[in-house]
Amino acid sequence: MTKPVISLKDATVTVPNGTTILNKMNLDIYPEDFITVLGTNGAGKSTLFNVISGDLPLTSGSVSHDGEDITQVPAVKRTSFLARVFQDPKLGTAPRMTVAENLLLAEKRGSRRTLKNRKLTSEKLEHYYELTKTMGNNLEDRLQTATGSLSGGQRQALSFLMATQVKPGLLLLDEHTAALDPKTSDQLMAATNHQVKDNHLTALMITHNLKDALRYGNRLIVLNSGQIVLDVKDQEKDALTEADLLNYFVH
Repeated sequence: MTKPVISLKDATVTVPNGTTILNKMNLDIYPEDFITVLGTNGAGKSTLFNVISGDLPLTSGSVSHDGEDITQVPAVKRTSFLARVFQDPKLGTAPRMTVAENLLLAEKRGSRRTLKNRKLTSEKLEHYYELTKTMGNNLEDRLQTATGSLSGGQRQALSFLMATQVKPGLLLLDEHTAALDPKTSDQLMAATNHQVKDNHLTALMITHNLKDALRYGNRLIVLNSGQIVLDVKDQEKDALTEADLLNYFVH
């Protein structure tokens, strides 16, 4: 039987005021799962990501990676197998470094970074040109541009490429298209889907867009009050409609 990439067992997070944000959540994420994650504000979506990434400790329960307990493993060590793209295009990139320099830096994700071996050779620039060209937003023409001067869509596309350039064991997409205009969002989602499928990535994607939740991924989960209230995949997911999903948002 296939072993989960990530497994949460009775994962619980209770904040100091006594509110339980994750409530004994159990979730197994398998290789090449592309899971879209839905839920109202406060349902526990970001908390789930923060628990998986190690940015938020569990009150009780456990988190495992490839069968090994990582509950106490700090966030910085989890970067060896995990990458995350945030909602804010300004996060995840160095604004004063060029696009090419950011991509070069991202090659060291999960390993010790030094000032050595940061030379941008012609071969690397050619590779980065072909890589950025896959995003379809002219990012390839701005390799020598400071990242802070990019449009929001280009900067988010760069964040995505940096997160996936070295294939992560798990990719967390934290509403990574929410801050973009509809056209740019659609463009990035198409590129995301292409990269996840072609590179056989395992990914979780938080979204508030029901159409995207239904269109993309092989699996869909809905959170409510820190618990998973719906978990469907493949044909069962394909049979869902927006009306079906809206039923989970009625209080």
